[in-house]
Amino acid sequence: MEVAMPATRSTQRMHTGPSGKRAINLSLSSDVLEAAKQLDINISQVCDAYLREVVRREQARKWREDHADFIAAYNATIEAEGLPLDAWRSF
Repeated sequence: MEVAMPATRSTQRMHTGPSGKRAINLSLSSDVLEAAKQLDINISQVCDAYLREVVRREQARKWREDHADFIAAYNATIEAEGLPLDAWRSF
């Protein structure tokens, strides 16, 4: 179900605010949307939190992918030479 807000002065002012949030159009399954409304679930908050987590995981995956060569080389060095300062470790 797509809910589009008409462009009015009040919605244009709300477009960006001090919270850094923006109004967007979003398509959701109507049955899930109705169930969420009946359960008083804050749809914006849930979507924002889930999207934030997906973005965080994707950024971490991309970082690991971008730095895979360095990580492999570092691990090979540690395997061959041991940890730096390992001789002074007391535990």
